[in-house]
Amino acid sequence: MDTKAKLFFLIGLLLSLGFAAPTQALATGPAADSVPKLQNPITVAYLNKQLRKSKPRLVLNSDIEKHLKQKLKTDSVIRNIYAAIQRDAMAIRQEPLLERRQIGRRLLAVSREMLRRMNMLGIVYRIEKDPAVLQRINDEVLAVCRFSDWNPSHYLDVGEMALAVALALDWTAGALPKSTIGEAENALIEKGILPSWPADGSQPWWAYGNNNWNQVCNGGMIAASITIAERDPALAAKTLHRALDGLPNALHAYMPHGVYPEGSTYWDYGTGFSVIAIAMLESAFGTDFGYGNYPGFLQSATFRVLTNAPSGMYYNFADCGDKRNSNGDMVLAWCAQRTGNAAYFEKERFLIPAAQMGRLSRLDGAGLVWAAQFEEKAEAQVPTAWKGDGPNPVVFFTGEKNDARGYYFGGKGGYGKVNHGNMDGGSFIFELDGVRWAIDPGNQGYEELEKTGFDLWGSCQDCARWTLLTKNNFGHSTLSVNGQLHRVDGMATITDFKDGPMPEATVDLTAAFGDLLTSAHRRFIKDSPTSLTIEDKIVPSEKTTEITWQLMTTADIILQPDGMLLRQAGKELRIQNLSHPHLRFSVVSLDPAPLELDRHIPGLKRIELRIPGWTIATDSETIKIRLFGAEQ
Repeated sequence: MDTKAKLFFLIGLLLSLGFAAPTQALATGPAADSVPKLQNPITVAYLNKQLRKSKPRLVLNSDIEKHLKQKLKTDSVIRNIYAAIQRDAMAIRQEPLLERRQIGRRLLAVSREMLRRMNMLGIVYRIEKDPAVLQRINDEVLAVCRFSDWNPSHYLDVGEMALAVALALDWTAGALPKSTIGEAENALIEKGILPSWPADGSQPWWAYGNNNWNQVCNGGMIAASITIAERDPALAAKTLHRALDGLPNALHAYMPHGVYPEGSTYWDYGTGFSVIAIAMLESAFGTDFGYGNYPGFLQSATFRVLTNAPSGMYYNFADCGDKRNSNGDMVLAWCAQRTGNAAYFEKERFLIPAAQMGRLSRLDGAGLVWAAQFEEKAEAQVPTAWKGDGPNPVVFFTGEKNDARGYYFGGKGGYGKVNHGNMDGGSFIFELDGVRWAIDPGNQGYEELEKTGFDLWGSCQDCARWTLLTKNNFGHSTLSVNGQLHRVDGMATITDFKDGPMPEATVDLTAAFGDLLTSAHRRFIKDSPTSLTIEDKIVPSEKTTEITWQLMTTADIILQPDGMLLRQAGKELRIQNLSHPHLRFSVVSLDPAPLELDRHIPGLKRIELRIPGWTIATDSETIKIRLFGAEQ
């Protein structure tokens, strides 16, 4: 990275720390010299020589399209996915054209719907060449290109819209009226690319940012630049060069093991835009410039698979959604075709009858291409015990394949300042028998909070974000000390890990408590196929007045002499107090939620074991709690 680019990167970091209004809680980025680079030969001369001349060239090209059409004849999975795309494309044609309707600061819903429409209609047009579909694409493109702008103040909106319009032009391959093509190319330049090059010579913060904005916005600019390359090669070349220069700052977050720090649904978002960018670069240039082999990137597919719990929910840490839909995961399908690993290819979900599939994702047109490219080379088993380091480290213990009890544990380290982060170091979720017994409170809608004037994105120690139960440590199954917030910059790390039939992992929580404790280490142990033990070893400080062990649940609770009995969905789980049988658990009802702006979760409770500091007679204290299911 040259001196100017480094300066822009540092400016972007300052902006991301609170001087801009991105939709994420932000952390500092990696040091510039620690970020592996992509190959970046992009110049006007390179474009003139290496860019494929014929269209389509975004995701599809003539060879890829020929292969897709052959697979549609021979592969029942691909036929079924395509039938669902046809269904959605037909439904789109009955909808009104899009209008510029901004919600709060975002036009994002409109941009995303346009991207979905172009994925569905565009692929159907490539396969069928139906004039009626072409006309609808034409009408959709003209509608959005005549918006006053694509809302550059919130550049995610521009990134997604630019990708949508670029795909529409590319996949129709010159079949649209020349007037439409001209108007759309103008819009890609005037409403898409040029707003990312401010007149004062500065760079937008996202261009070298360390989060999903980088992936999404640079992905949209890659698509737009390839599309207008013949029209304005100089603008295309400098924008592509910036994208390949800046993207590693976001990709660095996948290192070393593929944990996406923003959580599972943001993995789908950021990684989805990365894989479509890779697919576009490969189809247009014959290379991805090292993007797809970036350290940790492909390994993140294992992380994504492991965040899918037996209950159908995600391990929903950070600002992650709660529950996945029934459709197959097309971003994982790209990982499957890249690696040949059948563990990433959700065949059963892709074979759900098309009429029963939910509404398809906005990248599923491109996803059909990736699914058609999959050739099984190996079926590596997903590990039943796995640790991933990084800015928001996680650990998983699961049951063996076809485990009848559905054992599932996810625990984590991390800290509040990580992108979309919470004060949840040391927290965990636990499932058994199809029931999530220990929960994460998950995400809550941004717009509903922002429209009240609530500062959701500040990440200082005393910022408003940490008043919310979904964001602070009091809403997570972790430890709290003296009733205080965790240190927002206190990174909890996973220090020890052991796999095998009785795996263990230890999280060093010391930094989360500052001087309230001398040290704190939490050990998770899967001590049987139906149980989990949590052992906390704590060295108090002079400031320690109370230690609170917490577990968040929506189950019904029956207090017992040595612990608690939890009941939910006709199942039972015991919580046994092994270390402090003389102390009783207490239950704090959080339904209704403490604050009006908190997420309302029916039946939410916080189970607490409070240990007064004065009762700690030795230099250290060990809290040992066991969760176990009834024999069946």
